[in-house]
Amino acid sequence: MWNNKFEGWYFKHQKDDDVIAFIPGKAKSGVFVQVLSKKSSMQYDFPELTVDKEGIHVGSCLFSEHGCRIELPGIQGEINYGPLTPLESDIMGLFRYLPMQCRHGVISMAHSLTGSIRIEREEHSFDGGTGYIEKDSGVSFPRSYLWLHCNNFPEQCAIMLSIAHIPFGVMHFTGCICAIMYGGKEYRLATYKGVKIKSAEEHHIQLEQKGLSLDIMVNTHQEGHPLRSPVGGKMSGIIREGCNAQIRVILCNGKKRVFDLSSDHAMFEYVPEREQTYLQIF
Repeated sequence: MWNNKFEGWYFKHQKDDDVIAFIPGKAKSGVFVQVLSKKSSMQYDFPELTVDKEGIHVGSCLFSEHGCRIELPGIQGEINYGPLTPLESDIMGLFRYLPMQCRHGVISMAHSLTGSIRIEREEHSFDGGTGYIEKDSGVSFPRSYLWLHCNNFPEQCAIMLSIAHIPFGVMHFTGCICAIMYGGKEYRLATYKGVKIKSAEEHHIQLEQKGLSLDIMVNTHQEGHPLRSPVGGKMSGIIREGCNAQIRVILCNGKKRVFDLSSDHAMFEYVPEREQTYLQIF
C-alpha cells in the first residue's frame, strides 16, 4: 500500500507524572493511531490518513502544530499547543541527503499545553503541561537503538537523544543524534559533528564532542508498554517505551559545568541486539 515505507508522528503531552502520547501513522500494513499512557498502550486501525493545511487527519482525529482533537473508542478530548520550539536545523544534518533506513525529525522540543483528554472515565488535564513532537519515516526502525526524550526538569531544559545501529550500503555504523535546549541556547552532539560515543548502555550514556561532554544516568523502574514498530514497511515489530524513567543529565563545556539536572519523567526506549520481537501481519 505504501511502497514498503512507513511514516509516523509522535505527539507527546506531559504534566508532572501524567503523560499521554499519540502516534498517528501509515505503513504497508495500514493506517493506525497508537496511544501510550503511563498505564497502558493501545492501537486503533483506520482505512485512511490524509495530510492537508489543517494537519493530519485520521478518522475523526486531527493532529496539527496548533493542537490535537481526539475521537477514539473510549478516548476523547482536545489539547491546544502554544508556540512550537523547533531546532535551528534538521537533526539529521548532512545525513538527510543520503538514503537511510529511517529518517528522524524533531518538530518541537517543548511547547505549552492547555486542554484535557478523557480515557474511559478518567480525566487527564494538561493545563500548564509541556508537549513534544517528532516524526519518523523510512522502511524500518534500527535493529538496535536507544532513544530518550525529556522536557520536564526543575529548570527550562529539553533533551532528545538517539543512538542506533545504522546500515549504510554493505557497511554499518553506530549513529548518534542529540539536541539539548537550555538557557536559550541549543547544544547539538551528533555523528556528523564528530561525537564520540563513550557509553551507550541501558543505564549510562556518555558522549564527548569538541570540548562538550554529556553524561546521562538512567533508572528504568518499569519495563515499559508495548508499541508496534516498522519492519520492512509493516508495523510488525514490538518495542517497549517507558513513560517515567528517572534520569540525571550532566552537560559540561570544557571544565565548566553547564548544568546538572534530574527528572523522574523521561520517555525512554532501549532495544539491544536480537531483542526485538515480531507480530505476524499479513
